Amino acid sequence: MAARGGFGWTLHGNGRTIADGAVVAPDERLSWPRTVGVGMQHVIAMFGATLLVPTITGFPVTTTLLFSGIGTVLFLLITRGRVPSYLGSSFAFIAPLTASAADGPAAQLGAVLSVGVVLMLVGVLVRMAGARVLDAVMPPVVTGAVVMLIGLNLAPAAVGSFEAQPLIAGVTLVAILVVTAVGPGLLGRLGILVGVVVGWAFAAVTGGLDDARVDALRDAAWIGVPHLRGPEFNWSVIALTLPVVIVLIAENVGHVKAVSAMTGRNLDAVAGDALFADGLATTLAGAGGGSGTTTYAENIGVMAATRVYSTAAYWVAAATAIVLAFSPKFGALVFTVPDGVIGGATLVLYGLIGILGVRIWADAKVDFTDPVNLTVVAAAIVAGIGDLTLSIGSVELGGIAWGSVGILVGYPLMRWLAGFRR
Repeated sequence: MAARGGFGWTLHGNGRTIADGAVVAPDERLSWPRTVGVGMQHVIAMFGATLLVPTITGFPVTTTLLFSGIGTVLFLLITRGRVPSYLGSSFAFIAPLTASAADGPAAQLGAVLSVGVVLMLVGVLVRMAGARVLDAVMPPVVTGAVVMLIGLNLAPAAVGSFEAQPLIAGVTLVAILVVTAVGPGLLGRLGILVGVVVGWAFAAVTGGLDDARVDALRDAAWIGVPHLRGPEFNWSVIALTLPVVIVLIAENVGHVKAVSAMTGRNLDAVAGDALFADGLATTLAGAGGGSGTTTYAENIGVMAATRVYSTAAYWVAAATAIVLAFSPKFGALVFTVPDGVIGGATLVLYGLIGILGVRIWADAKVDFTDPVNLTVVAAAIVAGIGDLTLSIGSVELGGIAWGSVGILVGYPLMRWLAGFRR
């Protein structure tokens, strides 16, 4: 019979080994030294992506890290320890935040906060009406299109960064591809992080680092309080960023379903809590100066490799992130990453977000012989990739907003009109 562990977790077996075919459930744990070890693996898994987002968007790294740790704690509390997850920086915010850079960080934070509030409301709705309401409002054909256009909208920015330092970017890209292809186990899942480190080292050796950023690293203190900043609300920036909500919904629900499948537990009832928790974490990040958060697929890889789904390991990861957030030296170190490295990494990252949309279509077996699916998706994606920009009064909306609104409104309307044909 399993022994009862601290903080409500049941000790799995003898706390040292996992039987063949068994998993350590979310409400179980291994011995504390082993739990800390798994937690450190989760830190490594989330590290590259969580820090890359503020590096690209210009947000404070340590502030983003702080709110990702706090957000993870809130997620674990709100889901009552049933869903193991780390809340890291969402790539979906990169495109709208980069596109709105001229509006200033305060306006960008207002948009992040707004996305968080909307996601919280969606969580409440799902909690009240059930997870099936999401399938009715946002079927896979819609969700996949929005995810794709968000990922591909910023392709020109990735190419621009690549062209700024082509040799460094090329080394970074090759390193990412090689490590992803041949790296064993966890290393293969950290291809982007390893590629960034390799490109970074190559830039340092060849003189590709920015001297001002290197000087800032030298002058930065080892210990200090993360820089907090309040938001402002600009409707143009908010409208540009709100479609990210659809991506966060898809990622959260997908995470819940993935954990459910791997642990053999039905977690549909907690989907609303997961959405609300991520919304709250994103709202707090926007209110204080950090990047918006999402459940991390990177950490699913760690769970699959270790067969440890214990939420105790995520408490370790969250605590580690919060501690690291109080080191300005660490934040300055991350900001020395040059444009070429960012270009090599984002060439892959933005494409991966786009391909995720294709995966949503494939998993749901979306029928693209249906003319409604074809035409609505085609128009939305071209509007997003071409960055269609039009103004309504004083509010200027870009391709992500127009593409998302187009398919969210156009799909049900065209489906309704198609009903007359039948």
